[in-house]
Amino acid sequence: MFDRDVWQEIFHSIKNNKLRTFLTGFSVGWGIFILVMLLASVNGMQNGFTGQFNDDATNSIFIRTGSTVKAYGGFEAGRRIRFKNDDIEYIQKSFPDDYVEISGRFYRSISARYKAETGTYTVTAVHPDHQVIEKTIVTKGRYINENDIRAKAKVAVIGRKVAEDLFDKEDPIGQFAEFNGLPFRVIGVFTDEGDDNAERGIYAPITTYQRIYGNTDQVDVITLTYNPDYKLQEAIAFSDRIETLLKRKHRISPEDQAGIRVWNYAEAFDDISNFTSVLSAISIGVGLLILIAGIVGIGNIMVFIIKERTKEIGVRKALGAAPGQIVKLVLFESVFITALSGFIGLLFATAILALVGPNIQSDAFANPSVRMSTVITATIILVVAGVLAGLIPAMKAANVKPIVALRDK
Repeated sequence: MFDRDVWQEIFHSIKNNKLRTFLTGFSVGWGIFILVMLLASVNGMQNGFTGQFNDDATNSIFIRTGSTVKAYGGFEAGRRIRFKNDDIEYIQKSFPDDYVEISGRFYRSISARYKAETGTYTVTAVHPDHQVIEKTIVTKGRYINENDIRAKAKVAVIGRKVAEDLFDKEDPIGQFAEFNGLPFRVIGVFTDEGDDNAERGIYAPITTYQRIYGNTDQVDVITLTYNPDYKLQEAIAFSDRIETLLKRKHRISPEDQAGIRVWNYAEAFDDISNFTSVLSAISIGVGLLILIAGIVGIGNIMVFIIKERTKEIGVRKALGAAPGQIVKLVLFESVFITALSGFIGLLFATAILALVGPNIQSDAFANPSVRMSTVITATIILVVAGVLAGLIPAMKAANVKPIVALRDK
């Protein structure tokens, strides 16, 4: 492989066909460049989609209510469904080995005031388990606990931006702020890595707000996490069982998708995975088509070069050169041109991604990059492409008869 004479002949051939070599090599390099950039873009889209869910536990289920669209069990269509505290207890008793954390949500918009500062915010009244479900990070103080729930305490955990709005540089922990004229003691400050808007929210005990608003037991949303060891099909089957039981409890038609809506993160990740898989397949197809065009181009140039060197090949064979030596000469040249061009395209693509990728951050696109497996695969493709590009010309060169080649002009 490292025969000096062979490589001298390869470089001599390339030197005599500079333009054709550059154009065909460019098509291969461009094919690899496009392939890597497309796959990096798909990876960036997947990172963006996944990043949107980072502020919630990935094994979460959210259960919401609506109005029925079908008559069922003696009830007319259009009936408004509302959850109550006993629905949470019903899930806990029905699935003791499936759920891990569970919490209700009770939403209210409030006007908050501390000294001269005021603001309008949304209070989400919850149970203590909600901290894990929402992946809430408490930076000061503490979160809501079971004692707050039992005592129906007027306490609140405020978002970082709420603390900045109302308290400026003052420490809010232990201070009292008025929520719709009622005093609430601030017991904690939280941040949310996945959603800046969430930091303009406030958490309070659900029992406190249920008492304030008509001593109700209403729950707006039920959210829970399930066993993190569940596989995709197990997770989906679990959410389906919850939906079936709750529809049965509230006398909703099994075919009615509006009365109760169960949303499982597992399904979302499955949809994203399927979508990005399709995009990856399309990207690979486009990149390979461009690469094939380059391979055909290299094959053509090798055929042309062999035709120009027919007499030289005839002399070699007349002097005793074996067909394998002729094949090796042609294949080495083909692989060299393909590999060099492809590596340049690969390096150019990875350099652009390294410089620009980390600076691209948005809700739907983040940090486009390529995995090491992609680079290794592209390298293998380059070598195989070089062999394929030179295979037919090499076989043609090996079959040249010395007497015919010597007569060539």
